Amino acid sequence: MTGRRRMLAYGSGNLSVNLLAQAFATFATFYYVDHLGVDPALIGVAMVIHGIVNALLNPLAGHVSDRTRTRWGRRVPYIAIGMVPLAAAFTMIWIPLVDGGTARFWYFLIAVLVYDVLFVVVVLNYVALFPEMFTTIAERAAAASWRQMFAIVGMILGVAAAPVLYGTIGWAAMGVSFGVVSLAFFALSLTGSVERARTERESFGFLAAIRYTLANRAFVTYVVGSFLLQLTFALLQAGIPFFTKYALGEPDSANTVILGAVFVTAIPLVYAWSRVTTRLGPRRAILAAIIVYGVALVPFLFVGNLALTAVTGAAVGVGIAGMLVLLEILLAEVIDEDERRTSARREGMYFGMNGFIVRWSVSLQAVIISVVLSRSGYHAGAPVQPDSVVVGVRLMLGGVPLAVLAVAFGCFLLYPLRAGGRSGEPAPVPAAGP
Repeated sequence: MTGRRRMLAYGSGNLSVNLLAQAFATFATFYYVDHLGVDPALIGVAMVIHGIVNALLNPLAGHVSDRTRTRWGRRVPYIAIGMVPLAAAFTMIWIPLVDGGTARFWYFLIAVLVYDVLFVVVVLNYVALFPEMFTTIAERAAAASWRQMFAIVGMILGVAAAPVLYGTIGWAAMGVSFGVVSLAFFALSLTGSVERARTERESFGFLAAIRYTLANRAFVTYVVGSFLLQLTFALLQAGIPFFTKYALGEPDSANTVILGAVFVTAIPLVYAWSRVTTRLGPRRAILAAIIVYGVALVPFLFVGNLALTAVTGAAVGVGIAGMLVLLEILLAEVIDEDERRTSARREGMYFGMNGFIVRWSVSLQAVIISVVLSRSGYHAGAPVQPDSVVVGVRLMLGGVPLAVLAVAFGCFLLYPLRAGGRSGEPAPVPAAGP
């Protein structure tokens, strides 16, 4: 298989990742509360448990993967064995086998926890292959552009295709359809997945591995910056419906226009950012992407019609495309540097700790939105909101994210890895631990 075909095959797995993640995040609560009539407070409890379990599983699954040794590799067996159960677990979320609100709550909780375990195991091992398969900046930039193109298509399908499917063929059939599609693309990605043969065993215990990972200056500056960038993206997705309704006075259908402009623009731009990355290097390219992204957000402070807002969304898509491509390239650099310092490849732990930290950006996004709305005088369900709500919504999309991006820019200015991915710091001696 040629290098480009391998990139294409491997990258196709990202469609599955984002199709499942976006469909679940967008519609699971709506389905159980609005269609099945389960108490929203109970579903809220289930989703909190889901968030905590998912976060804690990431570093644990990553550590186990790093220490796995089989004749087929460390990562591939988990993907090959887990992808069918994962597709089945996702499908069963949309086929409740019990009746009654309390029974369906327990069904939902159990189904989601099974889905969580399988999703983390399969997806973490899938993404952990990236730094090992592609070793140069040019390779990583090209492979990341393919991966993120598939990711955006998966996002669009998970959000836009779901209502069409459940409205025509029903929720259960939608779940089966998405499960089959995700399984097909995971299987395709395996045809392009390869691992280097390894005989050494990662010597860190679990707690020592966490301590050492969090003591890595390059990782800390990276993950804080990544957290902040993901926070702005979460604010954008969650804030657009409020902006559409209160700042523009448009119906809900306008949300599709604005978010569609973001994603449709981002698809071709991921390839442009791969070329920028090859030319400038990952650190300077991410700084450029943050600047482009920040400038593009400014019009949210004053645009007043749907056409200009769609143009603004398209401009935002330019910056988001760069963010999507570069974050995993920068993390791959951190992992390379860690191997030079420890003589061990620990992709699993680094991706696991990154997943553990970054996923809390969604929780912080919810807090920020609730604070902005409450301080601006928003009243849920009121037919008319005060003018201060419009100001608050504009700041939520064009003011708060700019402040967050400024801090993220500072993080990546401090990111210590330069050309070649070296920090110049002396290599510490790894300490074994429990």
